[in-house]
Amino acid sequence: MPSIYDFEAQTIDGKPVALDQFRNKPLLIVNTASACGFTPQFAGLEKLHQTYGSRGLVVLGFPCNQFGSQDPGSNEEIGAFCQKNFGVTFPMMSKIDVNGAEAHPLYQWLAAEAPGLLGSKAIKWNFTKFLVGKDGRVIKRYAPQDAPEKLAKDIEEALA
Repeated sequence: MPSIYDFEAQTIDGKPVALDQFRNKPLLIVNTASACGFTPQFAGLEKLHQTYGSRGLVVLGFPCNQFGSQDPGSNEEIGAFCQKNFGVTFPMMSKIDVNGAEAHPLYQWLAAEAPGLLGSKAIKWNFTKFLVGKDGRVIKRYAPQDAPEKLAKDIEEALA
């Protein structure tokens, strides 16, 4: 049975990342967009990174342009936007698809492990969040409208 550690991704500047390097650390994985009504959540995600990163939390942002074409820029443009406008220092990954035939295998797995409302496996919109425990298993899926600060209690428990 696969875990998060069986997957790889690419950093926003194209370097491969084996998620196995985050073994024994909780992960908060988020599909992001630069021109979405939820884009201000970057600030809250960065705050979680600043607050809990030293205790082991890893926030990973995955830009996606599948919802309303709200992240059409290149990886370089997206990275610059996130840093300039929200001071993002947590790892941003290369732009991916999260739904459909071209969905990244990581997102296929996340959606299957933690279905959404009424059992839906599809990612509904930008800023869907997945909290993964130290054991590599999904703890919880959060809706786009769930503000990052509302995840603090669950993150605290995942860090314990």
